Amino acid sequence: MALLEKRLESYVLLFSLLFSTIFYPVSTRGDGEQTQPAYDYRFEEAVAESRMHRGINIGNALEAPREGEWGVYIRDEYFRIIREAGFDTVRIPIRWSAHAENNPPYRIDEDFFNRVDRVVNKSLEQGLITIINIHHYEEIMQDPLGHRDRFKALWSQISEHYKDYPETLFFELLNEPYGELTDERWNMLIRETAEIIRRNNPTRKIIVGPTGWNSVYNLKGLVIPEDENIIVTFHFYTPFEFTHQGAEWVSPSPTVGRKWLGTQGEKKQITDELNMAVEWAMQHGNVSLLMGEFGAYSKADMDSRVRWTRFVAREAEKRGIAWCYWEFCAGFGAYDPDKGEWRTELLNALISEKHYVTVETEYGNAFGAGWYDEGTYAPVGINITSWGFYVFDHFEGLGPKDRIIDERTVEIYVDESRMIKAIWRIDYVKLLIIALICFTACAAAILYKKRALRSSLIQKIKHSP
Repeated sequence: MALLEKRLESYVLLFSLLFSTIFYPVSTRGDGEQTQPAYDYRFEEAVAESRMHRGINIGNALEAPREGEWGVYIRDEYFRIIREAGFDTVRIPIRWSAHAENNPPYRIDEDFFNRVDRVVNKSLEQGLITIINIHHYEEIMQDPLGHRDRFKALWSQISEHYKDYPETLFFELLNEPYGELTDERWNMLIRETAEIIRRNNPTRKIIVGPTGWNSVYNLKGLVIPEDENIIVTFHFYTPFEFTHQGAEWVSPSPTVGRKWLGTQGEKKQITDELNMAVEWAMQHGNVSLLMGEFGAYSKADMDSRVRWTRFVAREAEKRGIAWCYWEFCAGFGAYDPDKGEWRTELLNALISEKHYVTVETEYGNAFGAGWYDEGTYAPVGINITSWGFYVFDHFEGLGPKDRIIDERTVEIYVDESRMIKAIWRIDYVKLLIIALICFTACAAAILYKKRALRSSLIQKIKHSP
């Protein structure tokens, strides 16, 4: 019995020593990540020349095999809704190849032309710059030589049909050339098609983009005609693993759950690619740039989508790059057609001059996230300071102008979109107390059992003959 008690005393002493030496590991406090310095190239003249600033794609409609098959039918009122929201440009993807003959003269169906006419007219009536293109012409990507004449015949008909339309109707030759449509073949097709369009549309804006799905990395292989009314487009979905997470049409589809927090590294990845486009444009006579598509799929969390969308849009604007968000009311949509209203967070990310402030926390709930005017303070925080064996420690990402109000609330000075993170640590005091309670209970049970056994032995000895 004495030996057991000594062992228990040793255990208690050991736990006491452990308790006395415990320290709270504190995560390194961030000073707030600095925004990547704005690239110092601007294209005010180029933007003024193109007249585009902020646009949106009405996707999954006329570029489907048949309008409506992918869930979107373009309604007349969409263009008023888009204009009133603050956009000045609409890009209308069109699958002309699904509505034209396969053999010469490759005549486009008249009913389809009439449908496109109505859509284009409704857009122009709202004073919107309107872009029409050839979209999802997959056959030419696989057999450029076999479809070269058909492609040019399509543009011959389109350019003739719209030759008397306002100059605010722009022609984009082809969406996302790739595959067998190499740089050399595509550049030749650009030159030949532009010559066809210029016969009856001498000053209309023509939009062309690089191969590799309009990748900024393929701009180096693009050769544009010597034409002052050329605009160069590129598409932007960086990082693809974030913007296309869970996309059913991508194989293999990127895993759902990736966030975009706006770290310095994440921002630099974006600004580096935008700067590549700017540098290329500078080397080619300050040609006007259009970021014709960018967006994050709805499988990503909304806060990350908002942060990414706003950052990309504002960084493009800093560089004088006009943009068209992908897209209006489908899987990436900024507008909810069922509710008949904008998804406010995404619309604000695209149009609003306000800044988005959010709080990331692993436990409990954050409050105060939202849109704030520059120069104001955003009161944000968390609703609890303990969760199981975790306790709140501090907010990471605070800047010198931010103010700590109490243990769970701070005021963020709004000079840009901000994200702060609640840092939690293990509560070793609570953990040790629980351990000591468990140990004490076990020790008491052992002692009780030992005493009971000893008492039983004594009773047996007393009653033995």
